[in-house]
Amino acid sequence: MLTANLQAELGAPLRWVQPSRVNRTAMALVTVSNTQGEKSVLISSKGLMVVDSKNYVLAPKERISKPTNVLRNSVSIGIKVIGWIFVSFLLSFSFLNVTGTVKSQIVLTESMKPAINPGDMVISTSPNRIAPEFGDVVVYSGKRFDGTKVASFAHRIIAGNGQSGFTVKGDNNPSPDTQRPTLSEIEGVVLLTIPYVGQLLNPQIFVLILLSAFGLWLIVDAFRDEE
Repeated sequence: MLTANLQAELGAPLRWVQPSRVNRTAMALVTVSNTQGEKSVLISSKGLMVVDSKNYVLAPKERISKPTNVLRNSVSIGIKVIGWIFVSFLLSFSFLNVTGTVKSQIVLTESMKPAINPGDMVISTSPNRIAPEFGDVVVYSGKRFDGTKVASFAHRIIAGNGQSGFTVKGDNNPSPDTQRPTLSEIEGVVLLTIPYVGQLLNPQIFVLILLSAFGLWLIVDAFRDEE
């Protein structure tokens, strides 16, 4: 009768006792799975041999306890948190835009450099919610002498008031604007600036971002298949 202590090979308090009557060609495969992976021992009439169980049986995925990778888990959690924050921001921003609480516009000129650059997005809210003051960047309706609207400009208030008109100037311009917009001509007070958004809306860059995201997805999916 063959007996064997398997603790040294498998790291578990196991003892093998072979029946007295057994086929000489019979073999037994003993596998122990834990958080560190799995270990296997092949028992035959010739003795014990540490083996890789994959060469003998195909273990179901639910039986195998994979090693815990702290770094991978931390990165995975971090990506999920960032993803949820980003999605929440987009949903909140879309809701505020639809309800008219805020307004978003892409800056096209260099008149406000370096504070605001071409391609940046400015987020503004109605002057009814936040009263424009000295030093604020406001979006106002630029008009011709006949009163027809030309475009919207985002410039800084340097003097004046809402009744007689604000004196506004682009930080990068040598002199103030000719027009002195009144409170009724102020479209919004700028709350924050999001850099480079307008550049990302460029069709070529947008396609490049999509292709990069698709390539990253393929790489992540390949790693999952290997696991």
